[in-house]
Amino acid sequence: MSPRATATREAPVPGRAPLRVGPVSGVLRKRPLLAVLGALLAALVLLVLNVGLGEYRLGPGEVLSALFGGGNRVEQVIIWELRMPRALTALLVGAALGLSGAIMQALARNPLASPDMLGITWGAGTAATAVIVFSGTAGSVAGVLANFGLSAVALAGGLLAGVAVYGLAYRRAGVDSYRLVLIGVGVSALAGNATYWLLTVGDVNDAGRAMVWLAGSLNARGWEHVLPVLIGLAVLIPVALVGAHTLGALQFDDDTTRGLGVRTELSRAVLLFAAVVLASVATAAAGPVQFVALATPQIALRLAGGPRPPLVGSMAMGAALVVGADVLSRTAFGGFEMPVGIVTAVLGAPYLIYLLVRRYRETAA
Repeated sequence: MSPRATATREAPVPGRAPLRVGPVSGVLRKRPLLAVLGALLAALVLLVLNVGLGEYRLGPGEVLSALFGGGNRVEQVIIWELRMPRALTALLVGAALGLSGAIMQALARNPLASPDMLGITWGAGTAATAVIVFSGTAGSVAGVLANFGLSAVALAGGLLAGVAVYGLAYRRAGVDSYRLVLIGVGVSALAGNATYWLLTVGDVNDAGRAMVWLAGSLNARGWEHVLPVLIGLAVLIPVALVGAHTLGALQFDDDTTRGLGVRTELSRAVLLFAAVVLASVATAAAGPVQFVALATPQIALRLAGGPRPPLVGSMAMGAALVVGADVLSRTAFGGFEMPVGIVTAVLGAPYLIYLLVRRYRETAA
């Protein structure tokens, strides 16, 4: 072999250097990493601000001191028993919705695909509303289900809606993204009307409680609301990250994906199941917090500059958005506290219009 050939063979290949940790290796991309770190920093800053809000005001320094064991007994009780559960619920609900939306948009190859648009949120909301409205009725099925917890019932409703949407959208050639979104809009309409019907036939007081929950409220959230979302994230984040390597292949049509050796339907079903469960437990904890799962993956995509919505970046962005919306709902309206779902809807509705207009122009071109 000639020296020139040897030199050519030993020359380094241009590109990013791989990052190896034991048997695992990958490529470290600075822009997505900076986007994740920036979103996490924003979420933590907003979390500290949120914990300090209330009649008994605490500055960021006092909050941080109490979080690390300092402060007096009153500050410890206010932070850990009254305010931290609400702030952590907002953080975890935003992370769950962001991850759920990123998975769905990557699977459907459509920026309009989200638990809100595909009927998952409304399915979970309808089931939970039935429990809230009829839980006081003696001998009712909802009264029995209430003993098993709102999260389990909302999860069942979200899974039922997800199975219905996927089953109706599935054809032998696979799942078409436009058909998936259209069927999801139809299921959302049916579930929404069923929810309103439940509100009209239920007791006035129970219907009032359900309406507050349907607005996406974080008021009076306790550790019992934190735990289900935390468990859901702890179980499903590894599932989503392990399945993330198949998302790149699933961006192609089903024939191409099968040619790459990916078990298309199994991979899609597992990831879709994870997305539905995440959206359902988030809805059970805080009600239907609209547009978070729709907007945050696209914002994270533009910040990271990748080919599809990043999973970790969407989680961090969703957490920052919901905590920030909660801070805004508690400070921007004087003494009146706006439900966080209304704030996210006001912020997200213009973004939905933008996506629809952009999608129409791309199709027309």
